[in-house]
Amino acid sequence: MALETTAFDPAEYLDNDEAIAGYLSDALETGDGAFIADALGVVARAKGMKQIAEDAGLSRESLYRALSEKGNPEFSTVLKVVAALGLRLSATPAHHPAE
Repeated sequence: MALETTAFDPAEYLDNDEAIAGYLSDALETGDGAFIADALGVVARAKGMKQIAEDAGLSRESLYRALSEKGNPEFSTVLKVVAALGLRLSATPAHHPAE
C-alpha cells in the first residue's frame, strides 16, 4: 500500500497577524535572502496576492516572480510588500555586550 501525501502550504496556517509576524520573524532570522523572499510570497498568498500587489503598486505577475523561490526582489520591492502587508521591519542588536 502506497503512502499518500499532500503538499504542505504554510499560507493555509497564516490566518492572523501574530502568526504572520512570527512566520516572517523566523524567516528573517535565517539570514537567507531567498528564503525570506519566499516567506514574503507565502504571506502575500495568505493575505491575497492580488490585493497585496495592488497595495504595493506592482503587477500580480511581477510580485509572484519577485517572491518566488528563484526570485531576487529589489529591496524597494520588499519594503513595498512589507508595507502592503501592514507590517514594519525593525532592528535589534545581534549581540549584547557583556555586562
